[in-house]
Amino acid sequence: MKKTKILFAVVVLTVLFVNCTNKSDEYTDPRGTDYAGSESCIECHQPQYEMASHSSHFKATAPAIPENVLGDFDSKNHVFIYDKNTKLVMEKRNDSLYQVLYKNGKEVEAHRFEIVFGTKHAQTSVYWRSNNTYELPLSYYNSIHNWATSPGFPADKPYFDRQVIKDCYACHSSNISSKSVNQSSEEKNFMSMDVEDVINKKTIVYGIDCERCHGPAKKHAEFHLKNPNVKAANSIVSYKSLNRQQKLDACALCHAGNDGMKLKSRFDFKPGDNLSDYYRDTKSITDTANFDVHGNQFRLMAQSKCFVNSDKMDCITCHNPHQNASPNLASYSKICMTCHQGIEHKATTLKMMPAKLLADNCVECHMPKKSSNAITFQLSNSKALSKYILRTHRIGIYPAAKK
Repeated sequence: MKKTKILFAVVVLTVLFVNCTNKSDEYTDPRGTDYAGSESCIECHQPQYEMASHSSHFKATAPAIPENVLGDFDSKNHVFIYDKNTKLVMEKRNDSLYQVLYKNGKEVEAHRFEIVFGTKHAQTSVYWRSNNTYELPLSYYNSIHNWATSPGFPADKPYFDRQVIKDCYACHSSNISSKSVNQSSEEKNFMSMDVEDVINKKTIVYGIDCERCHGPAKKHAEFHLKNPNVKAANSIVSYKSLNRQQKLDACALCHAGNDGMKLKSRFDFKPGDNLSDYYRDTKSITDTANFDVHGNQFRLMAQSKCFVNSDKMDCITCHNPHQNASPNLASYSKICMTCHQGIEHKATTLKMMPAKLLADNCVECHMPKKSSNAITFQLSNSKALSKYILRTHRIGIYPAAKK
C-alpha cells in the first residue's frame, strides 16, 4: 500500500510537471516564435527586471485597470465643466472606469478607459470603437494633480473622435499589429479617409519591454538555461557590443521626434539597426531649430557642446534605461564633473550660490526645465493654456536659469 501511494504521488507530480512544461512551450509571443516574453528574463535577470517593471518605459502603455489609472474618480476633482449645461465626469462603474458626458443633467454618452498611456508626468487614455482606439478628451497631469484637456483637445466642447493609430503605439508599446481595410459608412462619418488601419487587440504587448530594446530572446533564454555557467551573452543584443551611433539610434528611435519621412515601421527596428534606414531625416541635428522638449531629447543633446566635443557621450552616459531619471540632481552633477573638474564659475554667479552648491547642481542651471510648445492643456472653467514642463536635454548656458 505504501509503495502504491508513493507511485501515485510520483505520477501526479510528473503530470503536473509535464503540464507546466507544455504551457511554457505553448506560449507564443504576438511578435513571433523568436520572442520569449519579458517574464522569461526574471530567472537570470531579476534585479534588472524588477527595476525595469517600475519604470516609465515599462509603463508607457498598460491595460486601464483601476490600479493603473491615475486621477480622482470620487472626489471634487473628478468633474470637468465645459459650459453651464455640459460636463464630463470621471466615474467608477463596477470594476471599470469611465468618462461620462452629461448635458442638462442627463447622460449623453459614456466611454470606458481601455488603455492608458504614460504614468510619470501625465497620463492619457483611449477607448475601443470598431477595432480602433480613440483618445479620451481628458487626461490627468501630475504637475497639477488634476484632470485637464488632453493635448490639443478643446476646452469648450467634448470631443471623442481622435483616432490613435498604430504608429502612435510605436513608442509606447512593444508590439501591435494592424491591417488596412475599407471603412464602413459609419466610420466615414468621422474620418475623411477611405482606408483605415484596424488594430488586432490580441497582438498588443504593453509598454517597452526587455525584448523591445534587446531583441528576440527565445534562443538566448534556451541557451543560458542549458548552459548556466556561460556568462557571455549568447543570441541577444548587449549594448556593450554596440558602437556609439547604434546606442544613440536605439534611443533616438523614440526620443528624436522622428518627424522625417517614414521608410519602415518603428516596430521593425532591432537594436543595432541604423535609424537612417527607418526615417529620412528632414532636419539637421546641428542646425538652430528649436526642437521641443517633449520627445526630442536626442536632437537637443546633439546640439550641446558636451556632445559635439565628445566621441563617447551617449544617452546611457547619464541614464540607466532600466529605471526612471533620478530625482537626485547631484548624481548627474558627478557625471558632469568627470569632464568639468577644472571649470570655475564667474564671480557674479558665485554671489548667487556657493561653489559647493553649484558643483552639486549642474543640471538645474545648464539643463533647466522649459515649456513644451507641442503639449498644452486647459483646466476646467479656464480659457488659459497651461504648458507641459520638461527638462531640456540641450546642455548650455542659460542666463534666465541663473537668475
